[in-house]
Amino acid sequence: MTSPMKGIDHVAVAVHNADTAMRYYIDELGLELVGDEIADDPGVRLVYLAAGNDRVQLVAPFRPGPVATWLETHGEGLHHICFEVADIPVALAAITGQDGRPVFRGGRDRRACFLDSTPAGVNIELTETEPSLIPG
Repeated sequence: MTSPMKGIDHVAVAVHNADTAMRYYIDELGLELVGDEIADDPGVRLVYLAAGNDRVQLVAPFRPGPVATWLETHGEGLHHICFEVADIPVALAAITGQDGRPVFRGGRDRRACFLDSTPAGVNIELTETEPSLIPG
């Protein structure tokens, strides 16, 4: 069976303050800012930093919601690994027990979803390669 995963899209780090965290990644590590956006639902700011062929995503909540709750419980740090796929429903059907997971408009206007399982305590997100066709 061929894997539906095209590769890692980004590694996400949950932070309390995106500006403070971003300064370290840019000034100390030399990463380049390549995106900064607001995801109104679920109420987070998403900052994308280029790290060679990969991206680091800083996720900072600006109101109560799932990421704010996660930060209260776990503190700052690795939040999820996101894999790029061509088609989320096809990818979900190929992963045992994940068919029918809710799909939402994620960062960079792409369809995305989180898997129900968290292997080794790490959340797994899937994102489609192309921008979303979901209205709104």
